[in-house]
Amino acid sequence: MSKQHTYRATVEWTGNLGSGTSSYTAYSRDYTVQIAGKPDLFGSSDPAFRGDEHRHNPEDMLLAAVSACHKLWYLHLCSAAGITVTAYTDHAEAVMDEGSRTQPGRFVKATLRPQVTITQAQHIEQAKALHHEAHRLCFIANSLNFEVECECEIVVE
Repeated sequence: MSKQHTYRATVEWTGNLGSGTSSYTAYSRDYTVQIAGKPDLFGSSDPAFRGDEHRHNPEDMLLAAVSACHKLWYLHLCSAAGITVTAYTDHAEAVMDEGSRTQPGRFVKATLRPQVTITQAQHIEQAKALHHEAHRLCFIANSLNFEVECECEIVVE
């Protein structure tokens, strides 16, 4: 049997402007995510859905989660392979289709674009290949029902 982990978060809607959800425009989409021992995260819906552009939205957080999970696995794999990574920046992007009256909306694709700096030129090809293994191992990517691509760039310090 595999080992299981449990995560807990409290998501509290903070957008009652006085009359609750009495109409589509009567309430704010703001919420607070609380996770014990960590700073609160202030969220809203995407501005396209009447949300606050200055707060994180679920779509942002989903993309950030898959990018961060990939990065963490990648750094682990490089460390285990003796590849020294000195910088990692991912300019990730995801595409969501709003759907229609008969089809619900969904993400259709995400593209990770990590720019990785390593210390030794002889490891460039292996460093590129480890992105495939990181994707295979990523808990978040394994939980998604849409394509996640990785277009990496490896440079030597």
